[in-house]
Amino acid sequence: MLHQTGKAMIIGKPFLTSRQIQNKVKELANRISDDYEGKDIIAIGILKGAFMFFSDLVKLIQVPMDIDFIVASSYVKTQSAGEMEIHADLREDIRGRHVLLIEDIVDTGITLNFINKLLLERSPASLKICTLLDKRSCRQIDTDLDYVGYQIPDHYVVGYGLDYENKFRNLPYIAVFKEENIK
Repeated sequence: MLHQTGKAMIIGKPFLTSRQIQNKVKELANRISDDYEGKDIIAIGILKGAFMFFSDLVKLIQVPMDIDFIVASSYVKTQSAGEMEIHADLREDIRGRHVLLIEDIVDTGITLNFINKLLLERSPASLKICTLLDKRSCRQIDTDLDYVGYQIPDHYVVGYGLDYENKFRNLPYIAVFKEENIK
């Protein structure tokens, strides 16, 4: 438990352990490698949250690839703001390319839907989406996901790149996060 003025930030035991995460990353990388066999792809990570998952995943994918990143957000603290902000766009041209978009978590679908439309307007040969976590019960905008690591319940989670106010990204596992008032 960590304390802030008037608030307690509580991180529970690992919801997903490092071992569970790495096993799922290997499974996803094998599926992606099989699906993209004989193709040259561009893997695009959505930052900041996906950086750990992205790094671990691309190391295991066995097809040629270029790498790029997009920085986008729709979150303020633990709630989706519903408004999209692109902080940094791609540097690579994706026209005619096979694109693999890599996200850490899909919950409302707002961020992913926005980025998906943005990339499709740039005429890729194909666009597939991979996410480590899918919080389907929170979905406001449905987007097809091609590769999903885990379906999770409606908990706010941190660790393995996921954050609360830019903290806890460095945890090697994923834990449920709670913020409570201190009396």
